[in-house]
Amino acid sequence: MQYILIGFSHDDSFRVFVFEGIADDHTRTRFAVRADLALIGSYGIRVQELPMLCRRFLEDREEGRPGRALTFGENEMRLHASICAAEREAAQKRKAPRRPFFGVSAPR
Repeated sequence: MQYILIGFSHDDSFRVFVFEGIADDHTRTRFAVRADLALIGSYGIRVQELPMLCRRFLEDREEGRPGRALTFGENEMRLHASICAAEREAAQKRKAPRRPFFGVSAPR
């Protein structure tokens, strides 16, 4: 199923993203994913990232999971933060250590 963001609205401290799911047989189903704006800062998530994270949440959800109103909650935010931290750590390890530059010395 492909998910297309249709829009979003606010519900108290939540931002609610509305997606349209398009199945292989071209049937369309609407989904709403709520994200708590009060929690995103503590997990290093920017507001601009939320639509993509909510879409990925829909794509990764269990196939048989019922309901079209879902919540991108604290567990999902914690998982995202730990994945980002692991990626940053792996990137740091891949960086080649800098060798000090001593310059070229003239022959004596």
